[in-house]
Amino acid sequence: MKSSYFILFTIILIFLPVTIDATILHLAVPTLTRELSFTTNQMLWVIDIYSIVMASFILSMGALGDRIGYKKQLAIGSIIFGLGSLGAGLSTSAEMLIVARAFLGLGAAMILPGTLAAIRQTFENVKQRNIALGVWGATSAGGAAFGPLLGGYILEHYEWGMIFLINIPLVLLVLVLIFFFMPKQAVRRSQTVHIAQSIILVMGILGLIYALKAAFNGLNFSVVAIFLAGAVLLGYFIRTQQKAANPMVDLRLFRHPVVISSMLLTLFAIFAIVGFELLLSQELQFVNRFSPLETGFFILPLMLTVSISGPLIGFLSNRFPLQFLTTFGLLLCSLSFFFFAQIHFVEQQVQACLLMMMLGFGIELALLTSTAALMSTVPSSKATAAGAIGGMAYELGTGLGIALFGLLLSFFYQQVIVLPPEISSDLSLSAASRSIGEAFSVAQNLPGTTAAALQQAASSAFVQAHSKVLWMCAGLYFMLALFISYMLRKRK
Repeated sequence: MKSSYFILFTIILIFLPVTIDATILHLAVPTLTRELSFTTNQMLWVIDIYSIVMASFILSMGALGDRIGYKKQLAIGSIIFGLGSLGAGLSTSAEMLIVARAFLGLGAAMILPGTLAAIRQTFENVKQRNIALGVWGATSAGGAAFGPLLGGYILEHYEWGMIFLINIPLVLLVLVLIFFFMPKQAVRRSQTVHIAQSIILVMGILGLIYALKAAFNGLNFSVVAIFLAGAVLLGYFIRTQQKAANPMVDLRLFRHPVVISSMLLTLFAIFAIVGFELLLSQELQFVNRFSPLETGFFILPLMLTVSISGPLIGFLSNRFPLQFLTTFGLLLCSLSFFFFAQIHFVEQQVQACLLMMMLGFGIELALLTSTAALMSTVPSSKATAAGAIGGMAYELGTGLGIALFGLLLSFFYQQVIVLPPEISSDLSLSAASRSIGEAFSVAQNLPGTTAAALQQAASSAFVQAHSKVLWMCAGLYFMLALFISYMLRKRK
């Protein structure tokens, strides 16, 4: 028994930084923009490449664990994660940091299914396994919830690279525990590992997202070509899955309305939380001059509500229909965005706190009820495949939420920004019109009064742009609520 819980301790020790790294950078945007002169587009890639790579490889990494055993998988994943952390912490350019974050995503894609496999094989007693899974789930929610707060503390007291370098001692300790204390497992050498298909999937997703981001700065032949290449790769991936005897993704599951609805709900629930958190953290730091740590505490009600509302939602799930709960959750999200678009976050902190709690509960309500419905709808033989689809939707929602929220904000900012006359005539300072981060970077090299005027113009444009994005989200989630209600009609 003691050895089992010692293994659980090791699992949690390596899983915690994986969950933290998904959100820890959300408060670092102003710092990285200022210190490394990142553009908005580069910053979005730095943040969302982690989730995109993780989403694309997580299914094949689950199969790899069956083939080589969770001990080797956790060890290899930890090494890759550690190297990615080292590279990220020592990065001196956007390109270097993006590549390092991609390595972090690959390591995380190996670690996550490895931790679940280790729990499944270590705890044979169902009650003990449920306790272990509860600890694992609390780690997942807690890591994502407190990632921004930890990031804020580190940025307040240390250099930004420490956000990643703190992973290194943990990885080294975990490797020692894995090699000396984890038992060997039986493996299935015949298990198919879909590495090539994962590479096709990630290239297709990256191609589409790259083209989407580039299109906001103007359409040209290369943007269209990259978009078409991404679409062709995704089409080829889907066709391959349909023909394969042992596919990476069982597309037949998508014939069921609950499966489609669950994936959409998961994607848009995560989309809402990461996108909103990213934009709010920038407004608090750039416009209202909050420190990273103060920003982390301000956002905490949202993340705490997401983390601790599970038991209440479980209670509600046993008493109300699926259609009602998911629709109600999406309507809460829509109402939250509607009221957020009309308040001043700092001057009306009480209202902002209550709205963040409403948003967090709405997100978790839609997410948990749809996941529970998914797992109870599909046959037990398809439970692993269904869970994998949910995991992929979760990570894709993270990546797309960051990308689309950021792109919309940048688009509206560029539409409303009015630069001071002494700046608008200088082409060398045109970067100030692309994003608030770049405007503040430009302001660092200007005389005092001119810098203040530019910062004021950029702040005003950002607030207007943020409000427009929130209005769009209110409408989007209202339409999604109607669609999901239709899809789940008469489903118990």
